[in-house]
Amino acid sequence: MKAGVNHAAVVAVLIAAAMLGGWLYRGAEAPPVAPPAPGGERYFAFVRSMQGTTPDGAVKHDGADALVVDAELGHLFEYYLAGLGEASLDAVRAEAARELDKRLRPAAATEARRLLDAYLAYKRALADVERHLRPAGKLAQDARARHDAMLALRRQYFTPKEAAGLFGATDAYAEDTIARLELDAERSLSAPQRALKLAELDARLPPQLREQRDAPLRIVRLEEQVAQRRAQGADDNEIYRLRAATLDTSAAARMADVDREEAAWQRRMQSYLAERKQLIAQAGDAQAEQTLRNAHFSPEEQRRLGAYE
Repeated sequence: MKAGVNHAAVVAVLIAAAMLGGWLYRGAEAPPVAPPAPGGERYFAFVRSMQGTTPDGAVKHDGADALVVDAELGHLFEYYLAGLGEASLDAVRAEAARELDKRLRPAAATEARRLLDAYLAYKRALADVERHLRPAGKLAQDARARHDAMLALRRQYFTPKEAAGLFGATDAYAEDTIARLELDAERSLSAPQRALKLAELDARLPPQLREQRDAPLRIVRLEEQVAQRRAQGADDNEIYRLRAATLDTSAAARMADVDREEAAWQRRMQSYLAERKQLIAQAGDAQAEQTLRNAHFSPEEQRRLGAYE
């Protein structure tokens, strides 16, 4: 139970942080942004921090060329909003609009740009909402107040259908988290009553959200099985098949790579520790120890040595 409370508290803090929003609209003048090349194409990243990245959000239109309003559209908006501080809000808006025009048919792009303007205005208003909220000092109560105020604010900028498309998935996660915080704060419940209410919350979770919530635990259980099988003498092929049956072949291959890297690291570490022990026995100085470290590990790897030495 304790671990669940900590997890819920972290998510509630993230909900509150998301509402602050004011940093998006600070008045500091942003550095200039390289203009697009003739024809609208960019030869360089929009801002330096985006170098080597591609815009998030698989925005699309339907068979009738109408914009599909879903979480992917919000991902694209947020990708460009992350450039604030390196670029002005006007530049961010223009670059996001340019990307929408590039990806969508004209009618869908026009609708997407309208929603972009609504999204930016909504984000700006979140800062005012936060400033006028008065914390009650109770985690569940404050999280509920922030969430309810956020939902009310959205009705000024989006239709119910638009809000469900853009925010439905995150709202479901937030609602579940707040409900669990409220349940944890309810001290009058007996242990059986609390367990029953937790089961009701679990049953109400959408399948995709339940999958996301349970995924880390599934990995933990799988690796417990892996450890048991290795202790019983299972080889790498058997471990791969176990992981592939639980997850998929690509995940099993990635985990096998991690196993090999960890095994190689442990071999290098054992060799280093044996040489270091011998060096210390011979009264080697600090410079000699550093020379030994340099022979075995990169500067980045040496940051991990404290836990072993």
